[in-house]
Amino acid sequence: MEQSAHPVAQPEPHGVLRQILIDLAIMTVIGVMLAFIGPFGSFAMPLAWRFVYWLSFAYIGYACFRPISYVAVRTAERLDLPKWALAIVGVLLASVPMTVAVWVLGRVPGAMRWPTLDEALQSYFYVLLIGGGVTLLFMATQRGSAAATQPVVVGTAGTPADPPASASSPSLTPAPSPTPPPSPAASPFLDRLPAHLGSDLIALEMEDHYVRAHTALGSEMILLRMRDAVAELGGIDGAQVHRSWWVARDAVEDVKRDGRNLRLVLPGGLEAPVARTRVAELKGAGWF
Repeated sequence: MEQSAHPVAQPEPHGVLRQILIDLAIMTVIGVMLAFIGPFGSFAMPLAWRFVYWLSFAYIGYACFRPISYVAVRTAERLDLPKWALAIVGVLLASVPMTVAVWVLGRVPGAMRWPTLDEALQSYFYVLLIGGGVTLLFMATQRGSAAATQPVVVGTAGTPADPPASASSPSLTPAPSPTPPPSPAASPFLDRLPAHLGSDLIALEMEDHYVRAHTALGSEMILLRMRDAVAELGGIDGAQVHRSWWVARDAVEDVKRDGRNLRLVLPGGLEAPVARTRVAELKGAGWF
């Protein structure tokens, strides 16, 4: 099998490191706040111990919750499932290892024992309460970047495709001369692309705070929200076919069908999922 010229997009290392540092800074602030508040009976501890206690759990919690939540959200995006529903499932699962860590690290050395059912459920509830709240905070702060505007099927220059003229109602006035679409060079987004990628844009793929621009010559991560990127594509005929994908219309080579799921086959082995809510609209516009 021929290897794809465009492998599955992965976040750039520096972007991942930057995001982790931002997340850890947020967790530090949360740990400090919890140390001052002293919830769940921890206020009886000396302040210095509360700092150690809550900062430790903040970082351990990040290691437990963040990967599972990330996988849940990415799975929701790729399968076009409700993001919040899978995020809740992720929090419920991540609370299990975190509860074990809280119980083990919270015991006095030499006094380790198995918790009773009531103690285990109480610890799980506390962990779920804090972990769910922190996950909600992370998702709320990133929603602006992760959520794109509703896709609009466009003809050219971002203008909605015109409905077909009715055969039973002929025009009473001569049709005006068609206005040629703006040149793709007029699209501000293309100015953001490195010179080595050229300007033959194939698709945009959302990745957290970034969009990955795919061209005929390669791909590059750009720090920009999807909604803002789509707004800058005025001179290119295309559509946002999924909340995490925009596709240039002339780049579509084929359509793959798997039951009710559709994927647009693009140059270089790329495949863009089509949201089920967009299938009828795209089909009506002649995309497939």
